[in-house]
Amino acid sequence: MPSLSAPQILRALASRNLASRSILLHSRRYTEAAIEPPPAGGHSPTIAHSPILRTTRDSALKTPGIVWGSDADHEDGDKTGRDTRKMNMYQAVRDAMSTALANDESAVVFGEDVAFGGVFRCSMGLSEEFGRERVFNTPLTEQGIVGFGIGLASMGHTAIAEIQFSDYIYPAFDQIVNEAAKFRYRSGGNFNVGGLTIRTPSMTVGHGGLYHSQSPEGFFMGAAGLKIVVPRSPIQAKGLLLSSIQDRNPVIFLEPKILYRSSVEQVPTSSYTIPLSKAEILTPGTDLTVLSYGTPLYTARTAMSYLAEPPASIEHLVPKPLRSAKIELIDLRTIMPWDVKTVVESVNKTGRLVVVHEAGKIGGVGSEIASTVTEKCFLKLQAPVKRVTGWDTPVALAYEKFYTPDAIRILDAMVETLTY
Repeated sequence: MPSLSAPQILRALASRNLASRSILLHSRRYTEAAIEPPPAGGHSPTIAHSPILRTTRDSALKTPGIVWGSDADHEDGDKTGRDTRKMNMYQAVRDAMSTALANDESAVVFGEDVAFGGVFRCSMGLSEEFGRERVFNTPLTEQGIVGFGIGLASMGHTAIAEIQFSDYIYPAFDQIVNEAAKFRYRSGGNFNVGGLTIRTPSMTVGHGGLYHSQSPEGFFMGAAGLKIVVPRSPIQAKGLLLSSIQDRNPVIFLEPKILYRSSVEQVPTSSYTIPLSKAEILTPGTDLTVLSYGTPLYTARTAMSYLAEPPASIEHLVPKPLRSAKIELIDLRTIMPWDVKTVVESVNKTGRLVVVHEAGKIGGVGSEIASTVTEKCFLKLQAPVKRVTGWDTPVALAYEKFYTPDAIRILDAMVETLTY
């Protein structure tokens, strides 16, 4: 190795020091520009603090569409003196089943582990309150649970069946689609199983993977004779579940499992129902319609807040003229038969539609909605209907968060649609 003279060594050291200072200066500039300390509570509002929820007595009693059941203390429609109680969703589901059991002597609740309260505690204490003859466990057989429910309902009973996870509903597919859905038709209207309601936890929970985080609603959309319902909150869960139990058609009631404890509202303690097949406009708007149901409604609401006031880290991605856009957020609530009228009227007004759901895109609910809206609103559309969904893969065993539509993906769809 050739030796270096003293001047050469000094020049090499000076060059290295200059390069090191340049790298350090560049790194500091990059760090100062790129790293933004998050606020103490994070950028995203939690479900518990969502403006979608009705956390006061007055707002709870003013829930749109609520129909009060008759009772000894109040006339129908009278809100004066009605009580509310703070409940999360699983408590509201339990309250609905308790109301049904108390008001209907033919009602029974059954499924795997329901006598012990169920894995999500939705039937906690019901067997002690109403007896093991009316709230009881079944063997581990989904087709047996639904088949038993069909038999009970055909004899005039009110059958409230639980499938422990919606991921396990597929063994009962034949019973639901070929028996329950077709019972009235095949008997020429002489018999029906309208007293059957199938409750089941659905959607992702963050770590459920391929067997505990599926959203199977799309598989049942072609089964004429069924109704499919998804609540977004405790008030909705109680009212929609009681409507489902009273409805004279078999109903699949899908309960977003992550909302069991994270969504909390003041829930009326009286008996009440909320109509099926009627969507609710949560936020009125004129520039873009965002349609969803269940858990993604909260994510869509977060995306709307990002559009109006983007965090500094994504501010450059949201054009300033779009920040004043008026977004109409709609909760579909009943997936089948869905409220075509409300959705079409909204899209005719806004000219744009983004549909969000956790299930995969192919064959999903969004496909049917996009098709119908395109047929009925074609001349009013200012942009193609956009779908933001789960990926067309099994729900991942790891990084489940990246499977479900997040606020950034929804925001991107909103910006793309508004700037089309």
